[in-house]
Amino acid sequence: MTGELVVVSTPIGNLGDLSTRATQTLAGANRILCEDTRRTRILLSAVGIPGAGRLTSLHEHNEDGRIASVLAEIAGGALVALVCDAGTPGISDPGQRLIAAASEAGVIITAVPGASALLAALVVSGLPTDRFCMEGFVPRKGKERELALSALAVEERTSVIYEAPSRLAALLVSLAEVLDGDRRVCVCRELTKLHEEVWRGTLADAVEHWSSVEVRGEIVVVLAGADPPAPTIVDDAQVAAHVQASLARGLTRRDAAKVAAEQLGVQRRRAYELASGMA
Repeated sequence: MTGELVVVSTPIGNLGDLSTRATQTLAGANRILCEDTRRTRILLSAVGIPGAGRLTSLHEHNEDGRIASVLAEIAGGALVALVCDAGTPGISDPGQRLIAAASEAGVIITAVPGASALLAALVVSGLPTDRFCMEGFVPRKGKERELALSALAVEERTSVIYEAPSRLAALLVSLAEVLDGDRRVCVCRELTKLHEEVWRGTLADAVEHWSSVEVRGEIVVVLAGADPPAPTIVDDAQVAAHVQASLARGLTRRDAAKVAAEQLGVQRRRAYELASGMA
């Protein structure tokens, strides 16, 4: 018998975002793996799905220990649904290690797409969506935080960051210190919920605004990418000097031109013409 692992997205706030297919999958699953069984039980109750005997916790502290038994259950023919407290499992939530292990074991894995704070924040931010990266939670302190902020300073793609409300102001201050204060940012709070708020502005303005208000609810920060570095202009004198140095080491004109083109990022023909004019 062959079972299946189904990754089911659940609402991030508005219960109306639970799809018909997600409801049917949860109703028919033999086992439902939950980040928090209490929260999932409330969700199931709200849509009239019984959960007794089918809910099993799977969170960051027990995920590794659950994998073997879950895979054995699937191998026995069970339909196992994986959910998190809100949104899509595996995106800054438990489930990624189980999914990876199931993939290695050749288990059938399908997804029931749905709500995602990552995508919801990105598409309402007004920032470029053609290239983006998911940063998750920035480390709280130490060298790891410094490295993460330094990477964001040069990241040219739009970045999506999760943060706890109590640490939002500190995150924005850190970003403003390392990045240009004019960098655009969008702060999304309580997406899809009654008190949803989408704030847009510069990092400098964000520091001023969010340091003066009490922040509550789920937070997603969308950060504009860094401007690409200005192209380096290489003049003929630089190319000629590079070619001359290669000729002095015994390279032929053709090879010296090739090396100059590769290392300086110029056309090989240009480098060869300059090499040909040398004695």
